[in-house]
Amino acid sequence: MPFRICDIRKLEHLSSLSMEASKKKCPLAMGLEDIAPLVRTVEEIPEPITTVIKGNIPSWINGSFLRNGPGKFEFGKDNFNHWFDGMALMHRFYIHDGEVTYSSRFLRSDSYMRNSEKDRIVVCEFGTMAMPDPCKNFFSRFLSRFKIPKATDNASVNFVKYKGDYYVSTETNYMRRVDPQSLETKEKVQLLSMTTITPRMELNIFYTIQGGVGGRCSFFYNIIRVPPPEKVAGEDKADFSGAQVLCSIPASDSRKPSYYHSFAMSENYVVFIEQPIKLDLLKFMLFRIQGKSFDKVMTWEPQYDTIFHVVHRHTGEQSKVKYSAPPMFTLHQINAYEDKGFLVMDMCCGDDGDVIGDFTLENLRRGPGEEMDKFYNSMCRNLPRRYVLPLTVTDDTPSDQNLVTLPFCQATAVKTGCGKVLCTHEELYDEELFQYGGLEFPQINYAHYNARPYRYYYACGFGHLFSDSLLKMDLETKKLKAWRHPGLFPSEPVFVPAPNATEEDDGVVMSIIITPRTEKSTFLLVLDAKTFTELGRAEVPVNIPFGTHGVFNEMQ
Repeated sequence: MPFRICDIRKLEHLSSLSMEASKKKCPLAMGLEDIAPLVRTVEEIPEPITTVIKGNIPSWINGSFLRNGPGKFEFGKDNFNHWFDGMALMHRFYIHDGEVTYSSRFLRSDSYMRNSEKDRIVVCEFGTMAMPDPCKNFFSRFLSRFKIPKATDNASVNFVKYKGDYYVSTETNYMRRVDPQSLETKEKVQLLSMTTITPRMELNIFYTIQGGVGGRCSFFYNIIRVPPPEKVAGEDKADFSGAQVLCSIPASDSRKPSYYHSFAMSENYVVFIEQPIKLDLLKFMLFRIQGKSFDKVMTWEPQYDTIFHVVHRHTGEQSKVKYSAPPMFTLHQINAYEDKGFLVMDMCCGDDGDVIGDFTLENLRRGPGEEMDKFYNSMCRNLPRRYVLPLTVTDDTPSDQNLVTLPFCQATAVKTGCGKVLCTHEELYDEELFQYGGLEFPQINYAHYNARPYRYYYACGFGHLFSDSLLKMDLETKKLKAWRHPGLFPSEPVFVPAPNATEEDDGVVMSIIITPRTEKSTFLLVLDAKTFTELGRAEVPVNIPFGTHGVFNEMQ
């Protein structure tokens, strides 16, 4: 059916209304409970302790479930302001023959060690500006405000596996190698500049996105490719010295580059998503003088479109087609794959990028009652969407029709001018999802379905400021299964396939469950991925703060 210009504008308008629509469809939360205990400092447990098993942990699970996240929120009399700022605390649930032990360690980053030595916050974090040393004279403290602070190496967000080694990462140019068994901190690895939280691996090739300033203050997004390390005297080099810039993408507005957390990658393409969460470079240079933290430099500017930059990941060639969509923001992609000349991208999206700045410790520690309910209900919900990019767009491609011809697909892509394609998304859910407040932290069967057509994904439902349910979504039916119990807050689910599995959802889903209601009441939950029913749990008498990402390290 032909598309007219007025139809395209109507699609843009409808997409811009999706934020209000999602708020109206989601039932208003009332009586949200206190979650302050989930964002408090805890003690590390360096020596493994036993857990109490309830139910059955399948004996074929053999390895370490590793988690990362903030675990220390103050030094001396200084307190961090934002949840992202807490010092990295690594967790390990070691599973063997149906038994489970638990241990944890703080990452001994330079930031952690310097803060500990001074017993105050001396390294700037995402939402916290380190104040000048009070022991210095006034003139020295004044001059220190004109120094650009060094990037933190507080790698509190993710685990990255590269060539058999494990690293922890954050959104700066530093990673730390760690021992996946003892959780001891090893050497620091420095990349080029600010990097993505979620790099991608393919055949031991490491991909990530980094930002950098070029000539005349221009800003570029660099796609970095790190091939497997070379053998030296029979040993692997334990560094990232082979990093190569696969492609440099100039920012659409060199004064206001976009914030990014991750990216999409299919079999042949890397897609960088330039979204309307902007970093004001002038404010960035001045924020130290003004005493403002990094999060104050970021603003949601929906007058900008979202742009999908498509790069061939083997040649580094960037597509000449400018794929755009109405303004949205995304933190995590679900999966991306190629199908019949199209690039399909599924991701969790929202329509208000200000939400990142809302996760201050002050907001998370609000007492239960009307104020917390009002704050939660004012936030937009992240929802799963599908965008489809036609890969063969030429001068002869008609500009008055939907180019997406995949069966049963509601996403659209319309050529709007020379080398320009406007995309609108398909919703990957039905209204049942609104009972769980939207979703985030998506995971799939990565071992067998990453960058391939797939049917199922797993995620956290956000019926609170933190996730309060686990969800399994069927993309064919858009129906879901849920695990939800009052007062229990699960972490990101991780899928582990069963040995010799023949079906996509043949395996288990694991998550750490914490509760603010009871002291030292934490457990590792194991669900049957197919039925989404509980198989067993491993209870451990410790407090664990709400965390971010994790991986399962299978023992050979």
